[in-house]
Amino acid sequence: MVADPFPQSEKDSLTLNVWTQNLNNGKRPVMFFIHGGAFRTGSGRAFDGSRLVLRGDVVVVSINYRLGPFGFLYMPEVPDITPNVGLLDMVVALKWVRKNIALFGGNPEDITIFGESAGAFAVNCLLATPSAKGLFKRAIVQSGYVTKFSCQPSAGIKAYETLIERLGIKKGDVESLRNLHYEKIVEKIDSFEDTQEIIRFTPTIDENSLPKNPFEAVKNGYAKDIDLFVGSNLDETKMWKLWAPGGKDITEERLERRVNGIMKSVYQNETKSKKLIETYRKLRKTPSDIIDAIDTDHQFRISSIRLAEAQSQHNKNTYMYLFSWNNPWKGGKFGAMHALELSFVFGILLESDQALYPRKTEETQELSEKMMDAWISFARTGNPSHENIPELPPYDLQKRATIIFDKEISIENDPYSDERAAWGDIL
Repeated sequence: MVADPFPQSEKDSLTLNVWTQNLNNGKRPVMFFIHGGAFRTGSGRAFDGSRLVLRGDVVVVSINYRLGPFGFLYMPEVPDITPNVGLLDMVVALKWVRKNIALFGGNPEDITIFGESAGAFAVNCLLATPSAKGLFKRAIVQSGYVTKFSCQPSAGIKAYETLIERLGIKKGDVESLRNLHYEKIVEKIDSFEDTQEIIRFTPTIDENSLPKNPFEAVKNGYAKDIDLFVGSNLDETKMWKLWAPGGKDITEERLERRVNGIMKSVYQNETKSKKLIETYRKLRKTPSDIIDAIDTDHQFRISSIRLAEAQSQHNKNTYMYLFSWNNPWKGGKFGAMHALELSFVFGILLESDQALYPRKTEETQELSEKMMDAWISFARTGNPSHENIPELPPYDLQKRATIIFDKEISIENDPYSDERAAWGDIL
């Protein structure tokens, strides 16, 4: 595990940050950011919103919310315990912004929520959360991963039962759980990861707080009044190599075993594995390249496409992006990995190349400015296009127009179309 630069703390879990140029009644668009971190780590302090504020005369808000079992513990035998309090923290923060943001020069009627990774998962969920209805008008989903299989109570039960077993607590014993210091619970969860037994606490379908699977809710038009900008990075899962830099050589046997596991996880027959692998082999050189691409699409790109497909049927202001800029750090082996786009969106460029923070050069500065302007333009108008990038048509099922953020920004219809099509009835 890499040390968390923003360790969890009970006293800091329900706070927010506001960046603004002026406290006058400017009625500026508000960009409300939800951080990622697998719902178990991360902080609203991680990304400075001042560059967006200065560039676009917007107000940026970032929030903290309860994480892990403190925010997303599902105890079905104790019905009065809400499983999604972390999600409801976000709703409370949105309500606070609606009530108070005018004091910071923001427009309470013009709020765009955006998030990355778990933050994007949360944005997906807020699109389907009844108590969040009417609190925002636009949403940007960066590398989200909500599918029709997400938020199932069975996953919440498994996480809960594993936790209490390791803590030595009986089912339903709420008092014993509450009497444990939070640091002991966090320590126990961290120890699970040391043994490769990862417990994931995420939002769960719940009658009161999240009554439907978020993807299905969007598909059925629940968020039809929300403009949407959604996308992913070309090499998302190469980021995992930061935690396993050596790793094992990916043989053909391991590749097939891994893809078989993916098929099993989405309730598909393993016979589809070979066909999927052969589709990806057309553009990929090695088993390692193939599994990186399949993992990326399974976890991020296809779910982003599915969300765009669903929302485009109800709202014409639906747009798609793909971030493919290759980070030269460590010889470029991490590519356009997970979370890399955040440094460009927030304009955070350093003196030397780092894992998630590229070096400031003429190329990276130009790309960052154009991406910042796209995010700001979407927050202002519901359309990410602006004068310094090609005009992006809305997403539809025929052309599937996608803006590619790379050294050169371009519009491409249905990028990696064969690979997308190969997931047809799988995910």
